[in-house]
Amino acid sequence: MKKPTLERVRFAAKGDNSFHEAVLRNVKEYFDSKKMSPFANSEMWIKTASMLMMYFVPYALIVSGLASVSIWLFLGCWLIMALGMSGIGTSVMHDANHGTYSANPKINNTISRILDMIGGYRVTWRIQHNLLHHTYTNVAGLDEDIGSTKLLRLSPQLPVAWFHRYQYLYAWLLYGMMTLFWMTVKDYKAVFRYNQHQLLSNQKVTLMQALRRVTFYKLFYYAYILVLPLLFSGMPWWLVLIGFFSMHIVSGLILSSIFQPAHVMENSGYAAPVMKAGMPHMENSWAIHEVVNTTNFAPKNAILTWFAGGLNFQIEHHLFTNVCHVHYRKLAPIVKATCLAYHIPYHSQPTFRNALWEHTRMLRKLGTA
Repeated sequence: MKKPTLERVRFAAKGDNSFHEAVLRNVKEYFDSKKMSPFANSEMWIKTASMLMMYFVPYALIVSGLASVSIWLFLGCWLIMALGMSGIGTSVMHDANHGTYSANPKINNTISRILDMIGGYRVTWRIQHNLLHHTYTNVAGLDEDIGSTKLLRLSPQLPVAWFHRYQYLYAWLLYGMMTLFWMTVKDYKAVFRYNQHQLLSNQKVTLMQALRRVTFYKLFYYAYILVLPLLFSGMPWWLVLIGFFSMHIVSGLILSSIFQPAHVMENSGYAAPVMKAGMPHMENSWAIHEVVNTTNFAPKNAILTWFAGGLNFQIEHHLFTNVCHVHYRKLAPIVKATCLAYHIPYHSQPTFRNALWEHTRMLRKLGTA
């Protein structure tokens, strides 16, 4: 099948009295009845401070030399930074780039810059995540979350190679390298790719502007994350490198373990566009497509929910990207009831362990299909 182009794929109309209209109405009634804003509350601001401290306080101990009194304290600081980096990714920069901290775009944009500080680039992230992933979830050729590397086959629509039969084993090694790849070459590749599709211009950014900014952010990141510890930590260079790579491997595994079981699952729909009147169309409306391609997990695990930025309630997140994640737990029963009323499957794994196991099973299935 010819790969669909981003500009031409269309979803079915949501229709009158549709599921989408009903779930929007029911959630709005919830916020209206509680006289509550869908944006960040005090809980979110406390979490934001906690995640930032988890990243920058251990870093300060490393650079100041205070962590050099013990190898284990030194490496422990890097591992705590991995938790902070993951928490910033799932909570702070994620919500900010979705615009859910405040109704004021300037506040969201200011907080979103934390992504630039930890080695990413918010413009390419918004294109890949907000535009492509959240619009075309699990659609091969459009959702880059399932097509970032040919080493992994994350969709039945993608070609299979002999080595994919082992992907359920080696995928975790690639997951561990995710953030390191992101902080080095991924943004550069994305800048050129998105420029070809006029996606940079839609963000009011030129190719040269993007390249200059990506380069500046990368140099800034590696200057403070590697050069300063090498100069001032008081520890040998090889130990600094061990700490740096350990931070990225742990963070990559954490983030992948949160994001991948939300979509690469056996119960996902993986619908492909069909040709109608010479144009590719999705048979479902956008909202139904999102629900059937998304899976929640561990809804009763309060600690995981806090750390994962509510992304274990992935269905609610995909339907309400304009709502801060601290509200997802309360929205879940409303969304689930609406799904059941419209006979739409609401996928949820009871525990995090179940979700990881089912994701691994799907990796194996996709590798042998």
